[in-house]
Amino acid sequence: MSTSERNELSGKAVTVLGGGGFLGKHLAQELLSRGARLRIADRHPDRAFRLKPLGDLGQVAFMHCDVTRPETLGPALRGSDAVINLVGAFKGDLDAIQGIGAGRVAKAAAEAGVGTFIHVSAIGADASSSVDYARTKAEGEEAVRAAFPKATIVRPSLLFGPDDNFVQMFAGLIARFPALPVFAPDAKLQPVFVDDAAEAIGALLSDPAKYGGKTIELGGPEVITVLELNQRIANAQGHKRGFIELPDGVSSAFATLTGWLPGAPITSDQFTLLSAGNVVSGKRPGFKALGITPRPLSLFLDRWMIRFRKHGRFTQQSA
Repeated sequence: MSTSERNELSGKAVTVLGGGGFLGKHLAQELLSRGARLRIADRHPDRAFRLKPLGDLGQVAFMHCDVTRPETLGPALRGSDAVINLVGAFKGDLDAIQGIGAGRVAKAAAEAGVGTFIHVSAIGADASSSVDYARTKAEGEEAVRAAFPKATIVRPSLLFGPDDNFVQMFAGLIARFPALPVFAPDAKLQPVFVDDAAEAIGALLSDPAKYGGKTIELGGPEVITVLELNQRIANAQGHKRGFIELPDGVSSAFATLTGWLPGAPITSDQFTLLSAGNVVSGKRPGFKALGITPRPLSLFLDRWMIRFRKHGRFTQQSA
């Protein structure tokens, strides 16, 4: 990509709600590289202070904002050319955070005269789901559409990166225990490298008219099962591990009986979401439409697992 193409957002004021989180930190770097003037709006903006040196003087600003407190939205969005809503959670008042909360953000953006609105949802958003996370994600999409019809909705699959809470969680468990149970071992996943997702959002911002009012699905280049993911991580660590494939009935009962305990390996809702899988439908535009070639987990896994090997980078890996 040429320098001019990488500066297509030069002078544009972009506000990222929830910018202090995992995706937000990677997205910020992408948008800054495209020349945007960035405002990170978050309940805890201090979580993103480390991004400030990545921009030029005055290119990055931080502001407190809480989607459950409507009075904080107007000041956070005022003067923005584009707004990206990343706010989401797995627990708490999900209706207020990612259900009606998402609609509240979209409405505030429309009232502020924002030209482009991107709402990041998730694969698996389902208004009929018994799981609050999936239900409120779907209801949030509907609320966004009602308030900002030309909004672009992005549904990524599970995001992975060197600082994620997904692959790294499995890695920590596999490094510690010689044998582990695998819940929903046959469930299919289509993990997405977080920097690829960030690039996709940057591309959408660069051509908002083309994708306004549409839903984009982002899935990685390969579909793997939960069991395969565990096996790949163990191999990358150089560990021989025993994986116990639990039948769905056993997994469901275990999650129901123990999921409420602090530190439980899986909750009932998490098992329901995991067993449903997390792959794109193939019916909506994705990376290909944006001209992006997503990168597979295998490209990074060996390097990221070095710290879990007995002798670190000096461990000899078998083919």
